[in-house]
Amino acid sequence: MTMQLSERESKILQLLTEDSSLSLTDLGRELSVSVVTARSDLDSLADKGFIIRTRGGGIPAFHPSIRDRQKQRVDEKNRIAREAASLIENGDTIMIEAGTTTALIAKYLLGRRDITIVSNSALIIPYARSNPSLILISVGGEFKPPTESFVGPLSLRELEQYHVRTAFVGTDGFAEDFGLTTHLTEGAEIVKKMSEQAERTVLVADSSKYGRAGFVRVLPLSRINILITDNNLDPGIYERLQSPEFSIRLV
Repeated sequence: MTMQLSERESKILQLLTEDSSLSLTDLGRELSVSVVTARSDLDSLADKGFIIRTRGGGIPAFHPSIRDRQKQRVDEKNRIAREAASLIENGDTIMIEAGTTTALIAKYLLGRRDITIVSNSALIIPYARSNPSLILISVGGEFKPPTESFVGPLSLRELEQYHVRTAFVGTDGFAEDFGLTTHLTEGAEIVKKMSEQAERTVLVADSSKYGRAGFVRVLPLSRINILITDNNLDPGIYERLQSPEFSIRLV
């Protein structure tokens, strides 16, 4: 399953975000295409997990802020996610925190067998649906549409029930002095708990996140075993951060 959208599919998604009551006839008129073509585009968007089909139309599956983030640094996010997936072996147990980059890891697990994923992310569900060899355990909690995630005390209690080999987490920003940070307190607690329940913690973050500081401190960099980021990371920063205890993979 690909997350890439055609220009017309992107336009349909925008139109449905503004007015989810639009019919196939309305969409065809707006796009100057036939109803048959509009129906085919809606089916394609549903297959990709971007909309939920309704009788004669469709409604967006994700909050607008998520869709905006999915369109940012697409190539970098996919390279990072593919590299993260290369760390996962058949029969592995992993945790994946909610995020647009972390969710893509599941996309690159096609062909792997008996991998158990514990996650608070709703974005992972379409990938698990298309890959029956994945065992997805979705934790409950309070659902947050802007991040497509489950958070709160119930989520934390459920995460405590599991021990995994690797936790894959994201961040709003990271640097040597303040570690990982985020803008959401609930998300910070999820990352901390996943790291506690895992034998190793892998941070997946594009290079633009370096030097940014969110409102809430999450983890010191000393709690991260591997950083996977894109090759736009400044060489000087790479030299400062790289160590036997903190491995950096540039993709």
